[in-house]
Amino acid sequence: MQEPGERRIVSSRHLAEGEGWESSEVEYGMIIAFNGFSRWMGRCMTAAGMPEMSPLEILVLHNTNHRDREKRLTDIAFLLNIEDTHTVNYALRKLLKLELLTSEKRGKEVFYRTSEAGRALCAEYRKIREQCLLDVLPNTGLDGDDLRRIASALRALSGVYDQASRTAASL
Repeated sequence: MQEPGERRIVSSRHLAEGEGWESSEVEYGMIIAFNGFSRWMGRCMTAAGMPEMSPLEILVLHNTNHRDREKRLTDIAFLLNIEDTHTVNYALRKLLKLELLTSEKRGKEVFYRTSEAGRALCAEYRKIREQCLLDVLPNTGLDGDDLRRIASALRALSGVYDQASRTAASL
């Protein structure tokens, strides 16, 4: 039962009634954070000079660039927690067409690596990220320890939602 004066910030009131209503508040926070983050990635990449990239393509590019190691489609999908590898494959094909990645087939496996142009674009994205995001982040009142705790909580919640999705799939 909602206490008088208690404010619930949720997107779907019918999901926020009874025990565990707080999870609906978290879900709404994740929804608006996801959409804000997606919009941010697109605008940052546009400012970096590549306006035609989707949020997934941006994530795939950065993940492929991570530690300057070649990666397979399955590695990228696993690290980004994406079940539908077809969407990752489509992103990889577009990034190859844009000449931001290179690929090499070895046996049945294809390995992807960022090209020189891809690395340069990631570096430009980083500069814009520092200027537009990291410079204003201290104004939120969140410090590095706070951000690490939030990141840890989000990873834990991801595991909970993954388990719940497996359970729902078995119903």
